[in-house]
Amino acid sequence: MTGMADSAAAVTAPPAANGPAPFEQPPHGLGVSLLPTDLIAKAEGTFPYASDLWAEGLLWAAILRSPHPHARIVSIDTSAAAEMPGVRAVVTHHDVPGDAGHGRRVADRPVFAKEIVRHHGEPIAAIAADHPDTARLAAAAIAVEYEVLEPVTDPEKAFAAEPLHPDGNVIRHIPLSYGDQDAVGEVIVEGLYRIGRQDPAPIGAEAGLAVPRPDGGVEIYTASTDPHADRDLAAACYGLEPERVKVVVTGVPGATADREDPGMQLPLGLLALRTGCPVKLAATREESFLGHPHRHPALLRYRHHADAEGKLVKVEAQILLDAGAYADSSSETLAAAVAFGAGPYVVPHAFIEGWAVRTNNPPSGHLRGEGALQVCAAYEGQMDKLAAKLGIDPAELRLRNVLATGDLLPTGQTVTCPAPVAELLRAVRDAPLPALPKDGPEEDWLLPGGPEGAGEPSAVRRGVGYALGMVHMLGAEGADEVSTATVKVSGSVATVICAAVETGQGFTTLARQIVQETLGIEEVHVASVDTDQPPAGPAARGRHTWVSGGAVERAAKMVRTQLLQPLAHTFGMSTELLAIADGRITSYDGVLSTTVAEALDGKELWATAQCRPHPTEPLDETGQGDAFVGLAFCAVRAVVDVDIELGAVRVVEMSVAQDVGRVLNPGQLRARIEAGVTQGVGAALMENLRTSRGVVRRPDLTGYPLPTALDAPDIRIVKLVEERDVVAPFGAKSVSAVPVVTSPAAVAAAVRAATGRPVSRLPIRPQAAVSAPRQ
Repeated sequence: MTGMADSAAAVTAPPAANGPAPFEQPPHGLGVSLLPTDLIAKAEGTFPYASDLWAEGLLWAAILRSPHPHARIVSIDTSAAAEMPGVRAVVTHHDVPGDAGHGRRVADRPVFAKEIVRHHGEPIAAIAADHPDTARLAAAAIAVEYEVLEPVTDPEKAFAAEPLHPDGNVIRHIPLSYGDQDAVGEVIVEGLYRIGRQDPAPIGAEAGLAVPRPDGGVEIYTASTDPHADRDLAAACYGLEPERVKVVVTGVPGATADREDPGMQLPLGLLALRTGCPVKLAATREESFLGHPHRHPALLRYRHHADAEGKLVKVEAQILLDAGAYADSSSETLAAAVAFGAGPYVVPHAFIEGWAVRTNNPPSGHLRGEGALQVCAAYEGQMDKLAAKLGIDPAELRLRNVLATGDLLPTGQTVTCPAPVAELLRAVRDAPLPALPKDGPEEDWLLPGGPEGAGEPSAVRRGVGYALGMVHMLGAEGADEVSTATVKVSGSVATVICAAVETGQGFTTLARQIVQETLGIEEVHVASVDTDQPPAGPAARGRHTWVSGGAVERAAKMVRTQLLQPLAHTFGMSTELLAIADGRITSYDGVLSTTVAEALDGKELWATAQCRPHPTEPLDETGQGDAFVGLAFCAVRAVVDVDIELGAVRVVEMSVAQDVGRVLNPGQLRARIEAGVTQGVGAALMENLRTSRGVVRRPDLTGYPLPTALDAPDIRIVKLVEERDVVAPFGAKSVSAVPVVTSPAAVAAAVRAATGRPVSRLPIRPQAAVSAPRQ
């Protein structure tokens, strides 16, 4: 981004490096590994993100956050901060002119805490100053008197606790009932499972720039993944019409969850409106951890019934999600958890009851595979227990129960999409196992804990575990999933205009491939995203591959018709008899052969189209309903080495077989699967944002370890099943979320196999992987 509309101050970013690309691009179109256009700039560190933006007369913002998870605000004195040299504005809840409540799904969250603080790190006030250090010092100078209240941090106690919010403590309750609740199996196993609080931990922390406009509006430059929703939210809080607030999407430095934190965006715009100057904020890593939502921690109680042959009879479960202080996406997350609570298995009878409740813990929200990851770890733990009790191989037990196309989910919805679950499981089961490490100093680094670990090679045990996972694609329960795209062609260049945000999922590359495939034009540009364009919705659950890619395809086909109709009329044939490839238009009989540029003859062609999938419906009072547009499935086999004396775990290999519908870009697809598996390994072994009575402990990347290249296992994609979903554009499915969902359960299963210990908590703690002392 190099500039803005005339109505606002100019905003600039460091220029991206230009020069010859060191790679030769492969052939274009769908099905090839076309490289992203920003690949070199990102690799060289010259790609501009929000934290790189600058504007004339720039001020810097800082946010004062609560040190308490639960407290009553007795008074706020901003006089000392306001009088500091260089401070231009101080804003609190008194300065919010519009609707003081906001939220991407439920407007239950204040811009600034007014009377009650509900979580550690909740915004209290914001400052704009001429230097970032001045802004931070001024924030520290604000005197807030708190009456500290007892925090509710145990979600099981939230039911009986005093209401933490005017809307009550229970955000949603779903009592799913399917089949005969009195059915009983010959074999019964029970389990209690706990899932920790995973953080999205984006590579780049939140940042943004707000610029006031002469008409009294404001423009916000930030790495939003849903710019129109953020625009509407900001307009409501500022008391402005939506057209007077513009959100411009900058480069997105990593997004496996919603970006950006509204608690940062909204104060930024308020400060710009108050001062009449551009205001910038770049969050520290600590602020990032405290501000944005995390994966819902979960407590899950399960009882599985099966017959003597291992066929499932009934699944009973209670699922409790910790939403933190505010609702955010908790309702949608709970729906996914309950609907997929029995996994990709045929279950004749099910009673799965779920709750999402408020606590004074850090806020929870959308994170890749929300709801599905938590229950996958639990139901796969149950399948391992059943296999052990029945003396059946764990993979064989799963094969006896897997879901297939035409089966019913416990919600009563028929699985109409391809569901090759058995094929996926057989593929990972039959893949060759990795070799055992040799006992020698040159391979000490292959042992759990590495060469500096204190363990003995004789204490290392190998384990193999399996897991099956599923996710839904797009929104659910009646969400209006629509996207709009425009394709323009002028000369030999095509341009795509669509508000689908590139978050690393590869949409901009896919859009180029679609136009190249449809129009035969090699040079395709994708316009930057802002809210002057029609909405495309959030970047989540494979939405942009489906609805935005579908809109681009439809618009490109409309342009193709405009281009070919005059030629078809001239030669007396239908447009279906004309083909476009490599920039040339040819007829079936070879009579016509011309270039696209010649056919355009200086004209500019364009078309706008929408894509909207078939509607869904909310789950009813018994958890029944056709709530999902489509489903995707995955099988993972994990191989681990465990030091049974120290509890150290090394993931040796992850073998993946996935239901992808159609491979649109092989390179990007494999990268997304590998990234998803690695994120899942993090959830299995190390990622947990720890709290003490609601206060986040060590909110930094030292206290919150992430998998590095040394932690990432060998990832083998043993099979990609390309059975196209006929209702999806191109037949493709979402690929990023389902390996995240499935991998933690597979690692836990492998640790169980290596140690013989029940593993019922994620991430897996060392004491859970320690076996009885050797004799």
